Amino acid sequence: MKIAIIGQGGHSKVVRDVIKAKEGAEIVCCFDDKFNAEFFHEQIMYGPVNSAKNIAEDFPEVKFFVAIGNNTVRKKIVERLGFPEEFYATLIHPTAQISSDAIVGPGSVVMPCAVVNSDAQLGAHTIINTCAVVEHDSKIENFVHISPNATVTGNVTVREGAQIGASATVIPGMEVGKWAMVGAGATVIHHIPANSTAVGVPAIVKIREVTGGV
Repeated sequence: MKIAIIGQGGHSKVVRDVIKAKEGAEIVCCFDDKFNAEFFHEQIMYGPVNSAKNIAEDFPEVKFFVAIGNNTVRKKIVERLGFPEEFYATLIHPTAQISSDAIVGPGSVVMPCAVVNSDAQLGAHTIINTCAVVEHDSKIENFVHISPNATVTGNVTVREGAQIGASATVIPGMEVGKWAMVGAGATVIHHIPANSTAVGVPAIVKIREVTGGV
């Protein structure tokens, strides 16, 4: 599989390692708006984000991956490109454990040692980070980030654009609203409303000054 990465920040470094670990996958393009023009280096094409559209037209065998950790920015780039879902790669590290009953959406990545259990559903362009756990029957919507070592237990719903912080835990049956943020190490025992931040053990909700999303 030939893959074009969009984004050249810290998250893309980890995504590169996932691609390198995937048999038969190779990076052929790297796009970021920090590049003003297209150029080649060590047989890889570099250029601004809009160059991805030319590659999509001329090289249909290339799959794309938006390797940007910020959920809002990731969604903006996906909307800017306007590619159909089938243009995107789904990346799963070989050490991750994915149930045969689970669904992993296009453009999503499951990092090393993460676990996605039976009948869990991951939407498009989600990040299941290193050693994170998504338990049975949980629904993770588009553009969500489950941070390293976080645990989403059974029958949890995490709405679009939300982030579960590192080592946080969401107990069974809870819902985390759209574009909400659960702080690192928090324990969620109540529903978390949209566009809010929840921190502490148990997690206490604080409304954001900005609404989040795009």
